[in-house]
Amino acid sequence: MIAFTGLGLTTHETRADSRRFTYTYETTTMPKGHWEYEQWVTWKTDKDTDRDFDRLDFRHEIEWGVTDNLQAAFYVADWRYQDGKSVEDNGAEIRNSAVELIYSLADPTTDPLGVALYGEVKLGNEIIALEAKLLLQKNIGKWVFAWNGIFEAEWEGERYDEDKGELGQTFGASYQFSPSVLGGFELLHEIEYDDWSEWQDHVIYGGPNFSYRSKGPWWITITAMWQLTDVESEVNFQTRFIMGWDF
Repeated sequence: MIAFTGLGLTTHETRADSRRFTYTYETTTMPKGHWEYEQWVTWKTDKDTDRDFDRLDFRHEIEWGVTDNLQAAFYVADWRYQDGKSVEDNGAEIRNSAVELIYSLADPTTDPLGVALYGEVKLGNEIIALEAKLLLQKNIGKWVFAWNGIFEAEWEGERYDEDKGELGQTFGASYQFSPSVLGGFELLHEIEYDDWSEWQDHVIYGGPNFSYRSKGPWWITITAMWQLTDVESEVNFQTRFIMGWDF
């Protein structure tokens, strides 16, 4: 899924190397010439159809400020470990690598609305995926509100003949309690379009998030999400942790 954002050391200062959210991207980008490493961990568990289901997704990401308005990111490796009664192949699996671009069109503080465009190409063993997002954001004092509209196309299998589309949206609200501590909540809405012919059930998740800014070059953000709908084939709980280092 995946913003690299403006988080304040004070109410008026921003850091482009830190994120308030883990599922919602922000519209601000990293300054030109800056680099950052991000470590992602996402845990999904507990399906109504498989109470033993567990999956851990790992992402190793390097970000680079190409210009003050354009940011590139490289997913060195996305891999996962999963098990459960409904899982065909238990164990660890390398999934893909990817390239991502975010272009900022308007500032969320000085302009009426922050706007950015997101594009991603993902390639891996028996998987090709394209993802596009529209990112919107508004900063009001110590509050930040962000929304993403998401479209994804994916092809899997030995001949890449297992295809599907996905529409989604995320929303996040975050309040800066102090220069180091921020908190709020996120919402996630997804619907799959299998074989480009049949819509699946809508699934919605929601829950709180927390972010901590260090005085040094690192930060952490975590979000916990519970399923708010009743889709038996989807997990009932997921949480995502991201830690970033500026270098």
